[in-house]
Amino acid sequence: MDIKEETTAILKRFDIGNKFSNLPVLPKASVLIPLFVKNGELYTLMTLRSKELRTSAGEVCFPGGKRDPSDRDDVDTALREAEEEIGLTPDAVQVVCRLFPIINKSGLLVTPVVGFIEESFCPCPNPAEVSTVFTVPLDFFTSKKDHFAAHGAAGMVGPLHSFYFVDPDSGSQYHIWGLTAVLAILVAALALRKKPEFDVGFDSEDPFSFFQQILHRRLSKL
Repeated sequence: MDIKEETTAILKRFDIGNKFSNLPVLPKASVLIPLFVKNGELYTLMTLRSKELRTSAGEVCFPGGKRDPSDRDDVDTALREAEEEIGLTPDAVQVVCRLFPIINKSGLLVTPVVGFIEESFCPCPNPAEVSTVFTVPLDFFTSKKDHFAAHGAAGMVGPLHSFYFVDPDSGSQYHIWGLTAVLAILVAALALRKKPEFDVGFDSEDPFSFFQQILHRRLSKL
């Protein structure tokens, strides 16, 4: 079994399917976490949002956005947004799973959708939404070398994770933090079956009980 097949089999065990599709009415969003294999290692693709955007301008994110009325489900949202933002067509993504939804700082219920793309994919960023597309080795998000954490951050349960990544190709430095960092850590821990070298704030082998508690706590206040 090659690394792609092995990772797919691992991640499918954490697929939530439509388990949370009947939650109380909350504004929904999805992000696509694109994985690919390069030189026998797992990588993910990330974007730097345009500074012209009204929300999260200039921040590092995974491709994604709010649910559109025409979207059939969370996967549809993630794939549509990825195509709009970086030119990644739905047929170029092998969807693996949907992970546990997390309520972000804006009150959106964000569902992470993990999928495999080809290493040869050449992004075409939409300049109105994305200024840069870059790739990061997945195991970067399990190492404490470039990781920082703040505790007691407003609206955060557990540590506020922060990474500084220097792209070896361009020399540019990217600050990856907040929900994007949490999702990257989560996927890295699950896909690599590797416990991060720092306190993540949840059980990296069984993370969903933690996220479920947070979700129920937030929903009970609605």
